[in-house]
Amino acid sequence: MKYLYFLLFINISVFAQKNESTKSFQITGEVKSERKISIADFAGYRESALGDVIITNHLGEVKSTQKNLKGILLRDILEKVEFKTPGPKELSTFYIVCKATDGYTIVYSWNEIFNNPAGEAIYLITSNNGVAAGNLEESILMISPRDYKTGRRYLKGLAEVQIKRAL
Repeated sequence: MKYLYFLLFINISVFAQKNESTKSFQITGEVKSERKISIADFAGYRESALGDVIITNHLGEVKSTQKNLKGILLRDILEKVEFKTPGPKELSTFYIVCKATDGYTIVYSWNEIFNNPAGEAIYLITSNNGVAAGNLEESILMISPRDYKTGRRYLKGLAEVQIKRAL
């Protein structure tokens, strides 16, 4: 019987999601030059106060409240990245894949970030309840506080932003 408990514990440990702390993320893919963005780089961008954000699951049930958030726009970082495209017409074919250390993935279209009010509310968190991003347990957090179900695009431990193209 104790072997059964041991095996059960091993299975739970292996399959439990665990985000690793991140201090930087890579921008890769269909870009002219890949970039590494660190938490220290956040200081070069305009910070916004987001206030408190309620995190809900896919059913709209409250899971937590993130207090006194501050952040920078993902759009502001991506504006400094050159996409591999012959002209602006093709920008509508790009999408942005944001991946966490545990594999959790969220996707935005180029138009959603650069050609829609949604892009004005996709944030990388610089401070959560007075704790700076570099001191947060899962460091680089992303959130879209205007989403109806905020937990769907609440990403912890951002590791990579992939620029891809729909063909």
